[in-house]
Amino acid sequence: MSIFVYTENISGAYKKAALEAVSYAKTVADMSGTDVVAVSINPTDAADVLYKYGASKVVTLKSDALKSFNPKAYAEALATVVDGVVVFPHSTDASSVAPMLAVIKNASLLTNVVSAPVAVSPFEAKRKSFSGKAFMDAKAHGENVVVTVSQNSFGVKENPVAGSEEVKEVSVSAEGLTVVNQEKSSGKLDLKEAEVVVSAGRGMKGPENWGMIEELANVLGAATACSKPVSDIGWRPHSEHVGQTGKPVASNLYIAVGISGAIQHIAGINSSKVKVVINTDPEAPFFKVADYGVVGDAFQIIPALTEKIKALKGH
Repeated sequence: MSIFVYTENISGAYKKAALEAVSYAKTVADMSGTDVVAVSINPTDAADVLYKYGASKVVTLKSDALKSFNPKAYAEALATVVDGVVVFPHSTDASSVAPMLAVIKNASLLTNVVSAPVAVSPFEAKRKSFSGKAFMDAKAHGENVVVTVSQNSFGVKENPVAGSEEVKEVSVSAEGLTVVNQEKSSGKLDLKEAEVVVSAGRGMKGPENWGMIEELANVLGAATACSKPVSDIGWRPHSEHVGQTGKPVASNLYIAVGISGAIQHIAGINSSKVKVVINTDPEAPFFKVADYGVVGDAFQIIPALTEKIKALKGH
């Protein structure tokens, strides 16, 4: 039986999370001696993009009920074509669809998986637990398994194969959810896709001082983020709020400026590979989880750091 993977797209384009999920599915398929079937809804990118990472077949699902994101309708549509092991990226939208599909297919659900499985029958893999503060080995029961892959944990791996494409009309209902309006950010990096994130808190003293954070982010090619108190008081938009109650991030580099490090914030960024903390308070809790810490005034450190990076890049 093929290994299935849900290839989420954003405005029709496949992003890093989808390609990472295909890479993971290809590894599982190789262990199982089978191939990968990618299933997508409303893509505009060509199927060739997915062949490059190991998908031997790409199935595009079509239905009027799928024009706007509806987790229940998406799960019902996927259930018409998938079986056995189904891989999802652990993104906000995909993580809403995966458990619904698991219920429909009476499947085991393994979320936030961080590495290739140690076994495929029964399926067993390491996953994050306790808000990313610990890991556990989880074993599925039965042949039907839905797996969500933690973003930026497994990596995107090219594994080109010859592929084919199929377009399938499905009959599903969009009842229970009405999309009234959609607002999409533009011109900024997606926080969950960003390799580098520059985040700041109340230590910046006011929204008028965010220029230096944005400049550092621009030099690094990074996304900007903030702590919950900053978004709550309106200094920055809620779309930039990271943490357990905001957007979780798993960047390669996370720079925290003027953030004390509440447990909810740390839980949301704990999957980032390298954490740099800049704070005037040497007792700030964030230093306990930092890979690198700088005790000092951000208003002096950030401009100096930005200029140094510019010099290294030849700007």
